[in-house]
Amino acid sequence: MGETHGDRYVSRRDILKAVGAAGTTGAVVGGTASAQMAPITVQWGADADLASVAGRLQQLLWEVGLPRNINVDIMAGTEETDIREEQYTRWLSGNLATPDLLLTDSGWTLNFVVRDQLLNLERHLPKSLVNRVKNGYFEASVSTATGPNGDLYAIPLYPDFGVMLYRKDLVEKAGYDPEGENWAENPISWKKFSHATKDAMEKSGVPYGFTFQADLYEGLPCCDFNEFMSSWGGAYFGGRKHLFGPIGERPVTIADSGVVDSVRMIRTFIWGGDDPAALDGYAGDIAPTGVLQWIEDTSLGPFTAGDAVMHRNWPYAIASAGAEGVLGDRLGVMPIPYGVREQQSPYPGIGGSTSALGGWHMAVNPNTEKLGAVTQVLEAMTDERIQLMLFEEIGTLPPEVRVLESKAAKRIPVVGQHTETLRIAGSNAIPRPVTVAWTQESTRTAELVHEAYSQDMMPESALTQLRSELVEIEQYNRGGGA
Repeated sequence: MGETHGDRYVSRRDILKAVGAAGTTGAVVGGTASAQMAPITVQWGADADLASVAGRLQQLLWEVGLPRNINVDIMAGTEETDIREEQYTRWLSGNLATPDLLLTDSGWTLNFVVRDQLLNLERHLPKSLVNRVKNGYFEASVSTATGPNGDLYAIPLYPDFGVMLYRKDLVEKAGYDPEGENWAENPISWKKFSHATKDAMEKSGVPYGFTFQADLYEGLPCCDFNEFMSSWGGAYFGGRKHLFGPIGERPVTIADSGVVDSVRMIRTFIWGGDDPAALDGYAGDIAPTGVLQWIEDTSLGPFTAGDAVMHRNWPYAIASAGAEGVLGDRLGVMPIPYGVREQQSPYPGIGGSTSALGGWHMAVNPNTEKLGAVTQVLEAMTDERIQLMLFEEIGTLPPEVRVLESKAAKRIPVVGQHTETLRIAGSNAIPRPVTVAWTQESTRTAELVHEAYSQDMMPESALTQLRSELVEIEQYNRGGGA
């Protein structure tokens, strides 16, 4: 469960080892004595991070109530999400009975749901548990695990939300007051962000102002671009209402003014005020041209090295940057800035601080021959003690809001200091518009947005062309569902 949006994998386990955050979480010994029962092994298609804590997880599962005859065998599969999706497609299309449990990316879980290749959990889990997930987990995460019929087909194991890391010391020396203004909980505007970044650059002499991810890869359309345009009141398909369809019947709004302004802002940040598309009133020349080739790892490096003021990334980066001997207490974390307020966007729920949604879910292979044991494992995995152990051991955020807000979560080294910021980011998170058409749509979005950011096309021209192509893709896939 490393970074889910880049082409390269960052081990959360390795990061947390580096900052000394690994540890144990106290649990009440419980479980069911089942020495007389035949052993059952539930096979879970997962990844190296989850496999790295397999022993601790198994013991804690028993302690929270899983029968002692049920063992969980965690398969450390590939860390590349696209390859993982292809592997699952082969398994499920072949009606294989194992793995019994699947770790699915929130970005493509719904593709399996509409093909009827995941178990409908509402038919097999206690109603109280289903209601707890629907009402108590982060809403954006749950939306990517919920089928068109409103039923739950997966349970979020952990969410990811885009956040802004920054050098608190450099910003303060430039005359700003992030503590007094409570940037951690009160998002600032992109305009103020640009001037604070520029002032801190000039005052400190650091070479970079704002580092982020704008390489030609899935992370651009799903995440950075999605955040930027949503914070400006723009949307792919007319807002949250149409994120998951219906394909071919939803408005294509990718060339609207809010989206155009978000691209103009990034052009200003990279190329400065002389760019023909630059926004008036915004400080420019604060982002290096390197962002056009950077993904998560490569963009984080300059920030942890002390060479940048601001850095957009996922929560895993907080543990890395906030480690003792790296930035320590010089690190600040805040929600993504905004271009327009929510009430200024034509679409409900769009505008204001917006974070792209990442993360992974737990889903059940409908062909499993161990359904009773599998659902017991799934239910045990939702226990608060499991959520906290995974947060402490491998850095995955608790999917349940009250757990992230708990005193125990706040005690987790480094990342626990920023749980309120993470909660705000989670409440404002927006998924990518996942449908069967998204693979085609995301590819063209990445290409044309990258051309606009790179000055190869003017923003209006690139987005007008993108709108035309998305309309064609929508019509070709019309009726395809999520």
